[in-house]
Order: sequence, then structure tokens, then C-alpha cells
Amino acid sequence: MSTTICQVMGFVVSSLGFAGCIAATGIDMWSTQDLYDNPVTAVFQYQGLWRSCVRQSSGFTECRPYFTILGLPAMFQAVRALMIVGIVLGAIGLLVSIFALKCIRIGNMEDSAKANMTLTSGIMFIVAGLCAIAGVSVFANMLVTNFWMSTANMYQGSMQTIQTRYTFGSALFVGWVAGGLSLVGGVMMCIACRGLVPEETNYKAVSYNASGRNISYKTGPYKAGTGYESEAKSKKVSAYDDTARSDDGKRSYPSKYDYV
Repeated sequence: MSTTICQVMGFVVSSLGFAGCIAATGIDMWSTQDLYDNPVTAVFQYQGLWRSCVRQSSGFTECRPYFTILGLPAMFQAVRALMIVGIVLGAIGLLVSIFALKCIRIGNMEDSAKANMTLTSGIMFIVAGLCAIAGVSVFANMLVTNFWMSTANMYQGSMQTIQTRYTFGSALFVGWVAGGLSLVGGVMMCIACRGLVPEETNYKAVSYNASGRNISYKTGPYKAGTGYESEAKSKKVSAYDDTARSDDGKRSYPSKYDYV
């Protein structure tokens, strides 16, 4: 029972992590404009993995996709690749884990096969979570580096120049949480795999051979005894013993004069 609960909980947690990875990849707020010490608040800019958007104070929002691939930074493309790999691995792991659930029977699938499928899906979820966490962390490192470089350029010299700085967006936190859920769910699936493996018995069969003389058995028809035959035989023997005894109580044996 505990194995089934652990497997189902791992499946649910991993599914939530997989959905979070998809949501984080599609959200446009990976980096948002830092409004601290920024006198211009009529325009708010934020960027995602696929497009950059500008929202005005009137409520009008305009988004522009990235029309280039080679023109983007290498680290930016690496983040894209990590998130896509995490989503693909999560989708495959989710599909495998559905058929590996103990509460679902498909044909004559044995528990050992379900255990292997559970272990495979758990490993895929773990790798997917690591990819998501790595991608989000790399992007966060890029933001921190650019933020402090922009801050140093703003206060360089006697005059303060206004530059657009970007800070963490909501998609980063969604990606971190989703990656953690996928990682935890994968670990739970791997733990449930041990309970699905059938236990092997340590008892070994021992054959005993009859030593010494060869014993031959003769088969014949079986007669069911009623229990009265032994009593009848015993009665005959006792009757013979009674007639063979003399008057003085001693047993007499026949002599040659008895036959004359």
C-alpha cells in the first residue's frame, strides 16, 4: 500500500513540475525592468525567451518576437535548449509513468516490468528537473551580471546616466519551483521502484537420494480395508491358542500317539 501511495504521489508531483516547466518557458516575464531610481515610469519593459514586450501606462501592451536565432547570445540559446530538453524528457517520463502505475493493469504486465518503467520515468523526471533548474539559474546569472555592469556604468564619472536595468521576473521563480517539483517527484518514483520489485526467496531445493541397497517397489491393486479382517484373524488365532492349551494351563504339543 505504501509503495502505491509513494508512486502515485511521485506521479502527481512530477506532473505538477512538468506543467510548471511548460508555463515557465511560455511566460514572457523572465526579466523585468527595474524601476528603482528610474524617473520614467510611463513605460514598463519585460522580456522572455521568445519575445520582448513593452507595456505603457495607458494599459496598451506591445510584444515583438525575436526574429533571429544566431544574433542572440550563446547563453540565451543555451537556456532555451535546456528548457526544451527538460520539457521533452518530462513528457516522455509522464507517458511512461502512466503505464507504470500499479493501479493500472495492461494485459499480463508483470510487476518487474512496472518496476523498470517506474525507475525509467523517475530518472527522466530527475533529469528534466535538473535541466529546468540549470536553465533558470543560468538566466538568473546573466541578469545579475548585466545588472551590476549597468549599475557600474550608471555611476561612472561625475554625471549619472540613465540605463535600463533588468531584474528577476516571475518566470524564474516558476521555473525554480517546477524544477524542484520534478526533481522530488522523480526521487519518489525511484523509491517506489524498490517496492515493486518482486522479492526473491533464498531457499534452495535439495534432492535426497536413497543410499545403500536398491529398493524396488511392486505395484498392485489397492484394496480398501474395512478394519474387520484384522479382528477376525486375531479371533482365529486366539481360538487356536485356547484349544491348543491343556487343562493345567500349559500349552500342549501334539505327539506321535495322537495320530494312532
